[in-house]
Amino acid sequence: MRRKVVLDTETTGLDPRQGHRIIEIACLELVSRRQTGHHFHKYLNPERDIDAGAAAVHGITLDFLADKPKFADIVEEFIDFVRGAELIIHNAPFDLGFLNAELDRLGMVPVTTVCHSITDTLKLARERYPGKRNNLDALCERYQINNAHRTLHGALLDTELLAEVYLAMTRGQNTLMIEPEAPKRSSVENFSGAAGQKPLTVLRASANELREHERILAGIQKESQGKCLWLGEQSGSAANQSD
Repeated sequence: MRRKVVLDTETTGLDPRQGHRIIEIACLELVSRRQTGHHFHKYLNPERDIDAGAAAVHGITLDFLADKPKFADIVEEFIDFVRGAELIIHNAPFDLGFLNAELDRLGMVPVTTVCHSITDTLKLARERYPGKRNNLDALCERYQINNAHRTLHGALLDTELLAEVYLAMTRGQNTLMIEPEAPKRSSVENFSGAAGQKPLTVLRASANELREHERILAGIQKESQGKCLWLGEQSGSAANQSD
């Protein structure tokens, strides 16, 4: 399977066209849908101020970045890491805009010319969950991925979380191979089907489940002003049986 690289950046602001720069970049390698432990991570001196709004998101200060390398110092190592890989990015246009702006300053070609392809997990999530929140925190919650330690954004931490989210989102039919739990014998009846078929297992609703079912139907009946189709079918069935 093709090598994949999960990528994230932190920046001084929202728009590279206004001169904002990358201050942290992280890449995490996946091979055969497994994290290899091989990653690329750098903090960068942006040579400009950090917007207050951006600092509130990632908590990175200019004092911390003062002795860090500039993008030009690490660009070759970065290009070597992503070369030929499929890049996995959440909200890809944002990160690609900053990366390509940095490369353009150095007279270099866009990153899309050296990597194999781009997969935008935000686009995938919106297609799968239209109308829902699809930021990284929401996806971690949806896929039950622990992100309690994510109090601030950070490129390295976010690539680790995004890698887990991506693998969960693209697991496909693998989850269908999980063996279901054996039903309790007290609530199961077996019926023989056609010749050559395995017996059909029927799970009977418990008394509590039946009461909850009746409560929900009563609520639907009230809200619909007596137009609950299920209750109508039940009444019809009772009438047929009395006939």
